[in-house]
Amino acid sequence: MTTRALESRPRRGWLMPLLFVALVAIPIFEVWLLIQVGQWIGGWQTLLILVAEAILGAWLMRREGGRAWKELNTAVAGGKMPSTELADAALVLVGGLLLMLPGFATDVIGFFFLLPFTRPLARRVLAFFVARRLLRMGVPPVVPNRSGVVIEGETVEPQGPRPGAQPSDPLVIRGEIDDGRP
Repeated sequence: MTTRALESRPRRGWLMPLLFVALVAIPIFEVWLLIQVGQWIGGWQTLLILVAEAILGAWLMRREGGRAWKELNTAVAGGKMPSTELADAALVLVGGLLLMLPGFATDVIGFFFLLPFTRPLARRVLAFFVARRLLRMGVPPVVPNRSGVVIEGETVEPQGPRPGAQPSDPLVIRGEIDDGRP
């Protein structure tokens, strides 16, 4: 293969091998953990705990999913970008599904995603990994405007060279913001 052909191929990275290992390793670990807990507290007790966790997971997913859906609708109706609400909805869905799967390790992760007091931490961890991935892809970070004030403007390309500036210098725009208040 030529160097040019290698450069044009998409980079797969570590995600696919990690996903493959997780799909193999997690069920093996879950079975091992179920056997250990079953030997420690008994088979019927282990089965009852698994059924109770599945029922609790379905109930929590329904309750927290309804809340997440309501918050998502409120954000969209208010004209707000619903990034937090979308992340919460996704975490509720994944957390509920993990709780309904048999196994204790997936239940711990499911509760972490689903419970209202641990979900903000899960959302921050998710946002960290997504932001890191986007930066690696070359997508610049976006800083949200938390004040709620919308400043209208337009982009003007500089005409010709800037006096006294080197070509590598960043473009700095100076000016005042008139918020319309007296």
